[in-house]
Amino acid sequence: MRIIIAGAGEVGFHLAKLLAYEKQDIVLIDTDKDKLTQVANSMDVAVIAGNATYFSVLEEAQVSKANLVLAVTSSEETNLATAIISKQLGAKQTVARVSNIEFLLKKEKALLKQMGIDELISPESLAAREIKRLLKETAITDTFDFDYGLLSLIGINVDEGSALHNKSISELSHLNPDQNFITVAILRNNETIIPRGSTEFHLNDHAYFIAEPNGIEHVLSFTSKERRNIKNVMVLGGSKIGFHTARKLSIKYNVKLIEKDKEKCFELADKLPGTLILNADGSDVDLLKSEGLAEMDAFIAVTGNSESNIISCLLAKNQGVPKTIALVENIEYIHLSQNVGVDTMINKKLIAANFIFRYIRQGEVLDLTSIHGVDAEILEYEVTESSRISERELKDVDFPKSAIVGGVIRDGQGFTTMGGFQFKPKDRVVVLSKPECISKVERLFK
Repeated sequence: MRIIIAGAGEVGFHLAKLLAYEKQDIVLIDTDKDKLTQVANSMDVAVIAGNATYFSVLEEAQVSKANLVLAVTSSEETNLATAIISKQLGAKQTVARVSNIEFLLKKEKALLKQMGIDELISPESLAAREIKRLLKETAITDTFDFDYGLLSLIGINVDEGSALHNKSISELSHLNPDQNFITVAILRNNETIIPRGSTEFHLNDHAYFIAEPNGIEHVLSFTSKERRNIKNVMVLGGSKIGFHTARKLSIKYNVKLIEKDKEKCFELADKLPGTLILNADGSDVDLLKSEGLAEMDAFIAVTGNSESNIISCLLAKNQGVPKTIALVENIEYIHLSQNVGVDTMINKKLIAANFIFRYIRQGEVLDLTSIHGVDAEILEYEVTESSRISERELKDVDFPKSAIVGGVIRDGQGFTTMGGFQFKPKDRVVVLSKPECISKVERLFK
């Protein structure tokens, strides 16, 4: 597949990295020669210096042969123009990154489709959707449901009160007599570990499990955090992400949004009738306390300043808020959440890149998700009669060491899988895989 990526920023760079692992034919276009040099030195992709809206640049990239053009620069206008021109020059599919919410309306999307843009993505809207997902449970760091909860991904932190502390995976088996969950990954000091029987859980590890419905409570019993339902949420920052987040959350939760720009507050109040808008400086600790910070079930910091977001979340933690989420601009900061005390750090560009990656993989996988800070993807495949693993037991399948089977959905029921599990046609298999071996995993299902 020939894929042209316009924009070598964090979205484009991360996409190129994911796709390069799969030996796709990638061309990256950007006006910044230094960024392109960095990319060319770190991965096997072709680079072109120039403006992606120029016919000459797109023709040099052989856009007429492109299966997909991804316009993900920081300029909305450039992205729209690139996608439209590319389609006119023969590209089969185009995706454009936008920030204007009006473009996401159905009538606007239909018009843009006619102009040659097949898909629109908004990092701000996607980040808000991710925040909503993360608020499902206060005691866990991450969660994702497969087939409406027939299997679930759950992430917890290993603290001093955890039953997992200094235990190995083998030792964990006696705590799992029903075999209704399986450990699929451990994040430790920025390193993603695919666990084996001898792997031990250490203090401050982030441990990730695939669990059957009756195994979720079992996994949550390993964390010393108190579980509580989320009702009251405080959002710091009236940015586009703050707006999208408040709009989505106010349907279910009591939401307070704090924004220091008075004019923006009036604008937000008109657009968010179900949200209490407060004109205040979020860095004022006494003000946050007076507005009931200690009574909040969740605190979400989405200002334009990463450091302020992190510090605000730490303040919220100090006040006893059980769930904190900080927006950070630097992808490298995401790993810090494991050490500094913020429950989850998110990066809108990384979320957008992963969404596009899922879009590209449509048809090859049934579902795909990423874990914040973990260098791995979780994918759901279907076994066919011709699949290499069909009618074979898991222990007899030569699975890559950088991948692990988390569970199988069969006939409307979720199962975690041990060595003697035999795969059948129509099974839906959940696999955690590092990016470099996804293609090897896929071959097992063909």
